Amino acid sequence: MVTIYHNNRCSKSRQTLELLREKGEELQVVEYLKETPSAQELKAVLKKLGLKPEQVLRKGEQVYKEQYAGKSYTDEEWLQIMAENPILIERPIVVKGDKAAIGRPPEKVLEIL
Repeated sequence: MVTIYHNNRCSKSRQTLELLREKGEELQVVEYLKETPSAQELKAVLKKLGLKPEQVLRKGEQVYKEQYAGKSYTDEEWLQIMAENPILIERPIVVKGDKAAIGRPPEKVLEIL
């Protein structure tokens, strides 16, 4: 089972989803803007990615620029901020077992299949 944290409005996310379907993977699609992952879920995914919360922040988003740019937070605080503002989470994130990848470019996720 492969889980994709997906935003249908994002072309990279749509391309990654299509690539996974072409590979015949059994999919769980999480539209994370509607089904927001908790801070603990995000922490588990980031552990699989081998990244810190700040490394998967979408710093170009308006909410980041207006509320968080230039401020310092702990990893736990960033996780909570991302859970409250899921638009800040880089996408798509694909998880399979104990591995995860960000689909930028979409082919990057093939490394974990």
